[in-house]
Amino acid sequence: MILGLPKRWSVSAFTLAGLLFTPFIALVIQALMPDQAVFGHLMETVLPTYIQNSLLLILLVSIGALLLATPAAWLVARCDFPGRSVFQWALLLPLAMPAYIVAYVYTDMLDYAGPVQKALRELFGWQSPADYWFPEVRSLGGAAVMLALVLFPYIYLLARTAFMEQSASLIHAARVMGCSPWRSFWRLNLPMARPALAVGVALVAMETAADFATVSYFAVPTLTTAVYDTWLGHGSLSAAAKLSVIILLVVFALIGMERFSRRKQQLYQKNSFHSGLERYALAGVKSLAASGYCALLLLLAFLLPFGILLDYALDYFEYSWTPEFFEYSANSLLLSALVSVLCMAIALILLFIQRISPDDRDALPARLASFGYALPGTVLAIGVLAPLTLADFGVNDLYALFDQRGPGLIFTGTLFALVFAFCIRFSAIAIGSLESSYKRISPSMDMAAVTMGEKPLGLLSRVHLPLLKKGLFAGMLLVFIEAMKELPAALLLRPVGYENLATYVFQYVSDEQLEYGALAAIVIVLVGLVPLIYLNRSLEQEN
Repeated sequence: MILGLPKRWSVSAFTLAGLLFTPFIALVIQALMPDQAVFGHLMETVLPTYIQNSLLLILLVSIGALLLATPAAWLVARCDFPGRSVFQWALLLPLAMPAYIVAYVYTDMLDYAGPVQKALRELFGWQSPADYWFPEVRSLGGAAVMLALVLFPYIYLLARTAFMEQSASLIHAARVMGCSPWRSFWRLNLPMARPALAVGVALVAMETAADFATVSYFAVPTLTTAVYDTWLGHGSLSAAAKLSVIILLVVFALIGMERFSRRKQQLYQKNSFHSGLERYALAGVKSLAASGYCALLLLLAFLLPFGILLDYALDYFEYSWTPEFFEYSANSLLLSALVSVLCMAIALILLFIQRISPDDRDALPARLASFGYALPGTVLAIGVLAPLTLADFGVNDLYALFDQRGPGLIFTGTLFALVFAFCIRFSAIAIGSLESSYKRISPSMDMAAVTMGEKPLGLLSRVHLPLLKKGLFAGMLLVFIEAMKELPAALLLRPVGYENLATYVFQYVSDEQLEYGALAAIVIVLVGLVPLIYLNRSLEQEN
């Protein structure tokens, strides 16, 4: 924009983005390879069921999360009732809870041998399952409920912000025209919040399409479990790649639908004295209903599962407090820290070159690097494994040319594959966080620095970095937490003998023994609370 960059800077940016985009290319190439009729067999037998279950799950979770989040967001943003100041941040807490942990807790509680059904049998004198009906927890519907409870904060956060930023003048006009709070919500607040709701639903849908652990635990066959089973069960990487391409098409269709739904929507009232708008003061039954709804949502989505986890951890503490626990905790912390630093470095390089380059084409690398977040973990693992396997063979063949013993699987057999996959998946988070901070730096500051003789590196170190500290910290924090929680890629790409907290906990969940891994699960949840608290404080300062 203000400096003439050497061509090598632009080439470096495109090279870096190309490396992060490699899995997409590798997936397509791998999907075109022969698969010994495995994919044909899947098409004739179970593939329609996989696709049907995946689409139905996405639909149910999206609708459920929307119905849970929208009333809570409007109540917190536009109404005054007891506990509102607590609920406005507490309703974000479920994001810190992995869905498969919530699934285990509720299954343990609601299964036939669980305390709920046992109490019902004792209360009504029922003797067997034939005497009564109880909803099946281990089902597609049960998985949808668990995912909706964990993912609704995506919609809640965006909707709450949208409701808070709506123009006070329009709300006052609705009141003058005699609209009740309920009519104002349906005819004004909700239509104006549609763009935010569409983005939130798209995020929830993509997270649902990428989920592996919850549907695997509930034995619900979806495309993500099909990729895992086809790869490891049938031994066909090509068939798994074909299934991965189908998942990618679903994800990109969701992104396209979200953008298409709001292509003509524009808001012109955002800066119109929204801070001066008084909230509706609820009293009596309405006040109790608002507090009760938010409290029940928080209880079911976070407090109850976390309380049961805490009880497990205390009862089985001596079995959990082991050298393995400390080893796996250290593995998670070191891996997440390394990935967060690398992702922020990638984001800083790409966005800095984009900002100071006079060529609009230099904005493309940052966009390409952001595509990785659309890759579910199981899909990403295949996209990473294919090129890294070729690289391993290439290196060892090169050693063989000189009659030397090759180093072995230096890419796919070490942590390199896992770090590379995490950087591809989470660079989008780093870029998004840093990009918002870069937009707050006036171009005039760059021009002033250049006028005073600053070179590009001096501009970055003496002007940009001091002003980007908050965005860098926020981005590193978000990437760190996501890396701590990422499960499918870790399961498929970890070196032999390597465990982190996510894989450690999931093994206990799969064996129906979460009690022994509850302490590790609590660590994951508590670490996940940090960015949520930081995010809420930032939003409160802005509003």
